[in-house]
Amino acid sequence: MASKYKRVLLKLSGEAIAGNKGFGIDPAITGQVADDIAEVYQDGVEIAIVIGAGNFIRGATAEGVSRVAGDTMGMLGTVINSIAIKEYLEAREIPARVLTAVHCDRAGEYFTPDLAIEYMKMGIVVVIAGGTGNPFFTTDTAAALRSAEIGADVVLKATKVDGVYDSDPAKNPNAVRFEMLTHAEALARELKVMDATAFSFCQEYGVDIIVFKLLEKGNLRKCIQGQPVGTTVTSGGKQ
Repeated sequence: MASKYKRVLLKLSGEAIAGNKGFGIDPAITGQVADDIAEVYQDGVEIAIVIGAGNFIRGATAEGVSRVAGDTMGMLGTVINSIAIKEYLEAREIPARVLTAVHCDRAGEYFTPDLAIEYMKMGIVVVIAGGTGNPFFTTDTAAALRSAEIGADVVLKATKVDGVYDSDPAKNPNAVRFEMLTHAEALARELKVMDATAFSFCQEYGVDIIVFKLLEKGNLRKCIQGQPVGTTVTSGGKQ
């Protein structure tokens, strides 16, 4: 099946690559994520990745330091995770580059939209580190911002659950999963698609979001092919 999207931005959480350890980088889980990315890369899809740092630190909840310092630590954590993703991809013969919004010369090149687009057109996966480069913004917001800057067709938000529900499925066994929503519907229902700043940005600039379960073999490819996986939040109404 042909790919529906030509250029995508994949948003990963740091916790996703920590696996059951809850901290650090789990080689088996990270390898599985890299395998899924390699699969869609082979389909000719241009890929950018933004990853969080929750497997190391969350700036907003870091104790003993200021919020600015905590967020700076978190941005550096995303650089660590981005280098790991790059290494796992290159081990699978997938060319990748780390572009970072915070200056770390030995870790990666400084991010600019033009450079990211140039690399993707060359068939190189771009791993965008450092969040937005500023404190007080999450990596969800970074993903929304970068998707617009690089002209991504869609944001693929990988999570531990298989979409967006009307209530927490871990607490409510009768929670109902949505297959398709508009941004306006998600806001009206106060559904937790992304953090408020990121979601408002996606709504304003018409960025579609697909929320899907990451660690289920083939899901990433199915999303990119346009198969009904997870929940699609769109500005264009139900399709």
